[in-house]
Amino acid sequence: MRNAPHYIAIEGPLTVGKSRLAEALSESIRARKILEKQDNPHLESFFMNRSGAAFLTQMHFLFERCQQLLAANIEQSRMPIVADYMIERDKLFAYLNLNDDEISVYNSYYQNFKKQLPVPDLVVYLKSTPEILSKRLTTSGKTVTGYTKAYIEGAVRAFDHFFEHYKAADVMIVDTTKADILNDPEALQSLLEDLVKPVYGTQFFLSLGS
Repeated sequence: MRNAPHYIAIEGPLTVGKSRLAEALSESIRARKILEKQDNPHLESFFMNRSGAAFLTQMHFLFERCQQLLAANIEQSRMPIVADYMIERDKLFAYLNLNDDEISVYNSYYQNFKKQLPVPDLVVYLKSTPEILSKRLTTSGKTVTGYTKAYIEGAVRAFDHFFEHYKAADVMIVDTTKADILNDPEALQSLLEDLVKPVYGTQFFLSLGS
């Protein structure tokens, strides 16, 4: 019989609900949670399109994410781990934000860090649409100056393309336009129950109302 996943990562584009699902899942299975740090001293300059700010912003996120995952000692943890991001997220946004010369430098650091990190046993991909994400951004109270319609559309395409080809771990795909796990307790509970069952390859979550 297959063991329950020890390390679960939750992914998806901006404001799709990763952290809220991570909180609920970690409580449900009594796991230790790793929540992505949001503070970045370069973000304001990035939103103002200042020269070099995108590179500084991205490198800061890369170092913070890698240090956080390394410090968690995931493979040695006796408790299961639930993280609201995976390191590949950083590279997806790097390719959205950086020019070719910056990408070349970024990749040298990214590859070195990535090989030090464990691969999740299970990834939960929360899909959404640019229209829904844009509405959530405007009502979230976050700084949204730099998140143009084109940027959000690019992020959604990047995540969809990545998970069409991702094979490093088992994947549960949740279409949040069909299963409103943020606002429907029944859909959320159904998903939590499915996530403690074995997942093989790539599977799609079907809520009770789907």
